[in-house]
Amino acid sequence: MIRSTPMINTARLTLCGMRPEDFNRFAEIWRNPCVVRHIGGTPRSRGEAWDSFLRNAGHWQMAGFGQWAVIQQSNRQMIGQAGFFYGNRALGEDFDSFPEAGWVLAPEAQGRGLGLEAAQAAHDWFDRIMPGPLVALVNSSNSSSQKLAEKLGYELIRESEFQGSPVHLLRRNGPPVRH
Repeated sequence: MIRSTPMINTARLTLCGMRPEDFNRFAEIWRNPCVVRHIGGTPRSRGEAWDSFLRNAGHWQMAGFGQWAVIQQSNRQMIGQAGFFYGNRALGEDFDSFPEAGWVLAPEAQGRGLGLEAAQAAHDWFDRIMPGPLVALVNSSNSSSQKLAEKLGYELIRESEFQGSPVHLLRRNGPPVRH
């Protein structure tokens, strides 16, 4: 099982383990109302961000996979995160039993294909190292993430509600067939 976070390079990004010096940027991203609009709706306090930051780091130790910091190569700035985790959200065996994919980008990094680039790199790694089903939870009003999930090969399991918001529960049985 992998215990350290592998580094992945793409044309414009580096996906790497989160370091203590990344925390201020991480907290800045998660306190932005535009970032959390479709993820619970409430900006995270510095303490809540710290808990999440530590959970990301610890997930690699406990599960052998986790979330990467997404670093833009042009300026070496953290612009978000992408990867996998066990959410234990009590959404049913068809969802909670599988690793959940997630991706988050700062607003200034959105709309340029960087989310797909980061998520695709993470999924390519997962497919090579730990192949198997993945799930994702996407807010029903988040059309950008729904389109990204579709490109990654996710399909609707069912609609549900999570933390008072309507969501789509999605599943991916493996990489999509590329034409």
